[in-house]
Amino acid sequence: MNRLFPTLKKLGLVTLSISFLALSCNEDNKEKKQELMSDNMLLQEWTGPYGGVPAFDKMKIEDIKAAAEEGMKMNLDEIDAIANNPDAPTFENTIEEMERAGAALNRGFTYYGILSSNMSTPEFRDIQAELAPKFSEFQSKISQNEKLFQRIKTVYDNSKKNPLPADQQRVVDLTYNGFAMNGANLDSEKKRRYAEINKELSSLYNKFSNNVLHDEENYVTFLTKDQLGGLSDGFIKSAAKIATDKGQDGKYAITNTRSSMDPFLKYSTERELRKQVWENYYSRGDNGDEYDNNQIIADILKLRRERVELLGHKNYAEWRLQDRMAKTPENAMNLMETVWPAAIARVAEEVADMQAIADKNGDNITIEPWDYRYYAEKVRMAKYNLDSDEVKQYLQLDKLTDAMFYVAGRLFNYDFKPVPGGSVPVFHEDVNVWDVTDKDSGEHIGLWYLDPYARQGKRSGAWATTYRSHTTFDGKKTVLASNNSNFVKPAPGEALLVSWDDATTFFHEFGHALHFFSSNVKYPTLNGGVRDYTEFQSQLLERWLSTDEVINQFLVHNKTGKPMPKELIDKVKKAATFNQGFGTTEYLASALMDMKFHLADPTDIDVDKFERETLAELKMPKELPMRHRTPHFGHVFSGEGYATAYYGYMWADVLTSDAAEAFAEAPGGFYDKDMADKLVKYLFAPRNSMDPAEAYRKFRGRDAKMEALMKDRGFPVPNK
Repeated sequence: MNRLFPTLKKLGLVTLSISFLALSCNEDNKEKKQELMSDNMLLQEWTGPYGGVPAFDKMKIEDIKAAAEEGMKMNLDEIDAIANNPDAPTFENTIEEMERAGAALNRGFTYYGILSSNMSTPEFRDIQAELAPKFSEFQSKISQNEKLFQRIKTVYDNSKKNPLPADQQRVVDLTYNGFAMNGANLDSEKKRRYAEINKELSSLYNKFSNNVLHDEENYVTFLTKDQLGGLSDGFIKSAAKIATDKGQDGKYAITNTRSSMDPFLKYSTERELRKQVWENYYSRGDNGDEYDNNQIIADILKLRRERVELLGHKNYAEWRLQDRMAKTPENAMNLMETVWPAAIARVAEEVADMQAIADKNGDNITIEPWDYRYYAEKVRMAKYNLDSDEVKQYLQLDKLTDAMFYVAGRLFNYDFKPVPGGSVPVFHEDVNVWDVTDKDSGEHIGLWYLDPYARQGKRSGAWATTYRSHTTFDGKKTVLASNNSNFVKPAPGEALLVSWDDATTFFHEFGHALHFFSSNVKYPTLNGGVRDYTEFQSQLLERWLSTDEVINQFLVHNKTGKPMPKELIDKVKKAATFNQGFGTTEYLASALMDMKFHLADPTDIDVDKFERETLAELKMPKELPMRHRTPHFGHVFSGEGYATAYYGYMWADVLTSDAAEAFAEAPGGFYDKDMADKLVKYLFAPRNSMDPAEAYRKFRGRDAKMEALMKDRGFPVPNK
């Protein structure tokens, strides 16, 4: 995947996955470069240290619309020049020129992505809504450029007779298949309708995303001092600060985000308030008002089905999975349906344990979804004498950051040094930047930006992105990568303490950044990946959080500075499979629902009814919800990046468990030098320059086996 498309997909603006905009600027072509100069700051080449950096300090919302429109025009002019080249099509004058085009637009979308994901405002959302259909039309003008496609097809056909070097062949194959998958072979009438559908979808994706953001920003639960039972001092101080910032001084705010909701449900003794917070969170996009997403989802499903039928496919899932590791919906469903029975069986055991404690305490309740986290903590204490809040005292964000740097140094030979304040522009005062270099040679690898805190206008969750990807195509480009989280900002002077799950996610997203930094590909298109494979590398990095080297050096108490005691470490490791019924089931329910929605006939579909009936057929336990209920399932309905692909986390987890087993069996364990070298060489550095299955076989010596996944989750291994 190229640099532009992940940004656009994340924002829900495009439906394509072709590689024609993966583009770097040809530094040597002075004349062409001069022609592409723009007065719009957002399109101008980056200047300053580290090979040039985004001018985030000069970023203005009022420049966005003009930059997008001008950048698209510039890119279309470049594409037209390629398409109308009178010379016979070659890899150099067609594919390489496509790799080279669109640099200015990519720079513009770096700023657009920040404003959309990290600093959205009502003013920006209005611009976003206006631009969404224009982006779609722009994409269609390229994907349906007949002259361009015929040149690509000629190069592709010739390469089948006279194969190109491996990396060039991979670029040609990805480019041709991307165009073909997105309607380049359709007749003119079908192309017209295809473009119309994409335009309609772009606006629906934008509306869906903004509706969810509205409900996250506007449903806040304010507590009084007598409603704080069970909550930690750090959480209370943070909630007080947020309430004050929202004009409710003297109260305590529980915001409608996972980072606020999750600890409240886990520790609050106020059951009715737990129910209110739970309902606020899980009803995002589903409140029967002007921000309700159910009809939008129905419209999206119909349009997606109509679009793939133009291409001759039975359903959206069949079309989408043809270039993924799973290949078919049946293969993806088979994996999920193999794990599902064990997951819901474990939930039944977990609920029985929780109900027993509630009964013993005389609580006179039946376990409901807003009770699950609360009583799971009591079970954890009873079974393992493990208090999550006690563990949290050893999980400080700054120390976890140091731990990630340590792991990167041991496995990748990277060194992270803070960049002096003010020397690199940032888009918010909370953002910090590190210079990443090779420990031995001192070679500059890139910059790492960290934006850790939740704020108004920032989308929920955690993610990684690149502002500039590695390439050696037209001179070496170093990487500018960022990790973005939504931790609740601590009160002044307080350490930011996170849960074990949040620490795991922090490592996970850093794994994506390491994937970006370790890239060793020539062509920008090869910096992408296959969706059900690219989560594997980051999921694998999660495993280093629980290594002894990390625990003993970096998990120290926030007050005493003493390392986590051995008895607590032993409890954490012993409880590693605790609550796997909940974790696996809430995830799998979302993944199964994603697939079933796209396999179903969307004609007159009632989204709410379909969700309820499908979950009933699956025997979904009533005591917990899907991780992402359909009306706020942004992975799937604010764009197409994860549509019929949410299963990919589990597909990648099969690889993760199998690969982790290889490290565990190595002489040096998780820091074994030979294994680390193979990890970088075969799993991280190639990016999308080779088939993922082939890359994994080179690392492991065989295909991945599912048994390790089941053992990791404490589930019985199914008979073959």
